[in-house]
Amino acid sequence: MRLKADLLLFMVAIIWGTAFVAQGIASQYKVAYLFNGLSFMLAAFILIPFIPKGTRGAQGAKIPKDQWKWMLVAGGILFAGSALQQVGMLYTKVANAGFLTSLYVVFIPFMLWIGFRERPHWLDLFAVTLAGIGAFLLSTSGSFIVQPGDLMELLGSVFWAFYFIVLGKFTFKFASISFAAGHFFIGGLINFVVGLFVEDISILTAWPLLGAILYRATLSIGIGYTLQVWGQKHTPPTDAALILALEAVFAVIAAWILLDQSLVLIQIIGCVIIFTGVLISQLKEWNSGKLDHNHLVEGR
Repeated sequence: MRLKADLLLFMVAIIWGTAFVAQGIASQYKVAYLFNGLSFMLAAFILIPFIPKGTRGAQGAKIPKDQWKWMLVAGGILFAGSALQQVGMLYTKVANAGFLTSLYVVFIPFMLWIGFRERPHWLDLFAVTLAGIGAFLLSTSGSFIVQPGDLMELLGSVFWAFYFIVLGKFTFKFASISFAAGHFFIGGLINFVVGLFVEDISILTAWPLLGAILYRATLSIGIGYTLQVWGQKHTPPTDAALILALEAVFAVIAAWILLDQSLVLIQIIGCVIIFTGVLISQLKEWNSGKLDHNHLVEGR
């Protein structure tokens, strides 16, 4: 099951990487909260028909109070992470945003150590260090220039780390699609309400922006985030984060294919380093030739 989860998360990394183009379109229109809000709420509505009847809260079947609590928590964190990321992109370069956001991979093992007293495996520490170095080379070509929105991206990466931990630690007992739709709607609603006060809603009439919202809602959020929720039920948060760090690699590949943005040698080296870090993160379970079936997921 863990191998299946890791393969699904690998697919999510591909989806998120290719969908990064849609976020770039939104930043060109100088819109963040409304873009996030509509994308997440639309994704929630798209998922409703796929929720098993027994978990919809209809026909006498109620959603457990504990699930509502964690949907609110996850939705709030999702709002913070997505808002800081998208708003930050208005004031910094995409390269800086990509590198700083990817630092959630580095934060997670230490946050698990502090919050859950789970001492990180030395291979995890080595892997996240490689991932950080690789992301830096990939996103910045080895030259990082501080931009006004960089602090927002850095704060956003902390919230993304919290988000991964919450999904990995507290949501495994809930129905995946039901939980995904619920916290998508909550995070989207908060984004949308904030956007009504600080952004011009008339900008949503732009067809390229509407296309970006539809693309992100269906592919990146509706499919990608839902697979992420399921995948994190069956693999540790650190492993999930490292696999999803490949998002940056696929984003660069997508830009190369769709936007004709070429890669320099140092960026290719960064991709290789990230991928190496992901492979190393798996060695702690596979190097002995068998899995520890009592600890397939951390902390359970």
